Amino acid sequence: MQGSIAQILTDTAAKDAGKTALIIGEQHFSYARLEALSNRVANSLVAMGIVPGDRVTLYGANAWEWVVSYYGILKVGAVVNPVNVMLTPNEVEYVVADCGAKAIIASKEKGLPLIGLETRSSIESLILYGEDIPEGATTFEQLIQNSPNTFVIPKIDTESLSTICYTSGTTGKPKGAMLTHKAVMTNIAMTSLMHGRNKDDVVVTALPCPHVYGNVVMNACFQTGATLVLHAQFDAEEILQSMEQHQATVFDGVPTMYMYLLECPSINTRDFSLMRLCTVGGQSMPPAKMTQVESYFNCPFMELWGMTELAGLGICFAWNGDYRHGSIGVPIPYVQAKIMDTENPDIELPVGEAGELLIKGPIVMTGYFGNEAATKETFTADGWLRTGDVARIDADGLFTIVDRIKDMILTAGFNIYPAELEHVIASHPDVAMVAVGAIPDDIKGELAKAYIVLKQGCNPSPDEISDFCREHLAAYKLPREIQFVDDLPKTSTGKIMRRELIRLHDALSESNTKIKTETSA
Repeated sequence: MQGSIAQILTDTAAKDAGKTALIIGEQHFSYARLEALSNRVANSLVAMGIVPGDRVTLYGANAWEWVVSYYGILKVGAVVNPVNVMLTPNEVEYVVADCGAKAIIASKEKGLPLIGLETRSSIESLILYGEDIPEGATTFEQLIQNSPNTFVIPKIDTESLSTICYTSGTTGKPKGAMLTHKAVMTNIAMTSLMHGRNKDDVVVTALPCPHVYGNVVMNACFQTGATLVLHAQFDAEEILQSMEQHQATVFDGVPTMYMYLLECPSINTRDFSLMRLCTVGGQSMPPAKMTQVESYFNCPFMELWGMTELAGLGICFAWNGDYRHGSIGVPIPYVQAKIMDTENPDIELPVGEAGELLIKGPIVMTGYFGNEAATKETFTADGWLRTGDVARIDADGLFTIVDRIKDMILTAGFNIYPAELEHVIASHPDVAMVAVGAIPDDIKGELAKAYIVLKQGCNPSPDEISDFCREHLAAYKLPREIQFVDDLPKTSTGKIMRRELIRLHDALSESNTKIKTETSA
């Protein structure tokens, strides 16, 4: 295994320089070209005064400039700070200040509001890619135009910091998970091993490269010498066309991506004959929908589990072994996992009981940057990472994610996990997507409410959905309200944001109040 992420492009280019490494839009990049471009970035960063250990923020959607900047930063021995494209300029300013970044490389769209940040932060250089870059920023073209194509990578300690990746900050300010080169490289190697990723693969994805899932997919692709077909954003029809055109062998995505793909009429006519594997992560996916996906792509469809604090996946199935829909598999090599009582993480639970999932191993972050309190809260005294996910393990040693602890709905003393309701409702033939969240109740505290996106041409009543749920769920788990919606709130990766569902509920309540008022008048 390579010692640092910085070596990935260099080593693969040395073996297969002319092979197509990256396809994005109409542009094709060989490994030799990506290597040269990332070397140009590295040389220019050194000329700007970036030294090993400096933090460089990377802020933009999927683009070739993002990719070569990522490797260029790491080749210098600097620490890359990949930022979620959904963060606002104020949030980015917080992240930059928190990690003490020395430079920012960003797309024009994202970077324009940051012009002038140098006057009130540690930032010394703002570099923007795109057309018509205004004064106050260095253009990316300037960065690479007259820079050499070769670069000597300094010796990089595998235990040194490679990445500071900030969490979404749903329970407060974002926290910067610190990942060593060893953690990321171990995860890349295990991702390749468990999924059988190889140089003959053509991987199509729209996962954002700044996100840990998209990042490990990108790195594993380049390390194995495969071809990455990268989309700047997810569009179901474009993805299906891309999979057929480029004869894809692997597709990686989150549940909502697959839901949208299933709704595309052209999925019935496309040629996916070379597909060998589909993976899904980020959130639990209803088994009924997974079975539908397999019927179209005619290849194994495996759920995996991971998180930012692990540099990628932590539990999954092996591509060439048995697997089970509804389960996430087994811990990857070198990683340990156990289920502990949610109230007392010192008590390990027996097979079949649901509790908090704890992880230990070389892929785990070293802590949150500059935040000892959050680090101490996240780790047990003996070094296990508390993931915040509720899971269980069965007699076969397979793990199943139940839900996030913070998403649990407490109804009159009963615990309700939204994912369980979502899996049931998603199996209804008229349902395209569903999310379940809590709404307040004066008597029971909280109630479960389902927000449903229907398939085209379908029009079931709320009572029909309720009756369907009643056949599969205990009475206390039934959703007490059902609202049909056009879409669901999602993150940059396409994960459903349950915390935003209450806005749909409030909007409907306000609308109904207005109608009642107008009627009374």
